[in-house]
Amino acid sequence: MVENAVNTTENNGMNTTVKESLIKYGAIQFGEFTLASGQKSTYYINIKDAATQPALLAAIGRAISPKLGPYDCVAGVAVGAVPIAVAASLASGKPYAIIRKGEKEYGVGGTIIGDVKEKHVLLVEDVTTSGGSVIYGINALRDAGAVVETVVTVVDREQGASARLADAGVTLIPLVRVSDLLRQ
Repeated sequence: MVENAVNTTENNGMNTTVKESLIKYGAIQFGEFTLASGQKSTYYINIKDAATQPALLAAIGRAISPKLGPYDCVAGVAVGAVPIAVAASLASGKPYAIIRKGEKEYGVGGTIIGDVKEKHVLLVEDVTTSGGSVIYGINALRDAGAVVETVVTVVDREQGASARLADAGVTLIPLVRVSDLLRQ
């Protein structure tokens, strides 16, 4: 099938199309960087810029879509995970929600855009390192009445997010691990 050729996966669960697209669109950069977690790194995974390419964003959406089966909707924390949530929503036909970084004080207010109350939500993220941003998203969704048990990240930097999420009762599923990207 054409879809299977577009969305290939190796035995270790890594999505090869997403990996190839991340490399093609320059998502991995080398230099001296300070990460959102405050950690220093000699490489940076820049999915926000790379995901402005429709082919990469579509590949991400197709890779996440099958994982949405048992969920009512997909959600992402602004800014980096919003296009990922939208791509997964379009690929799956499931609704999406946006988690703001802070409470909106005007209009209808709130931290969540979209209906998540009493829904099983799949949270998506662009890159996980320590898991701080994802923990914020999990807490915001749970505070809004959602059930969150799984997070799908495009790239896991393999620096503690999985263990931190496990402590919160959440499973982390990476589409690609940074070790796979660095092995190119």
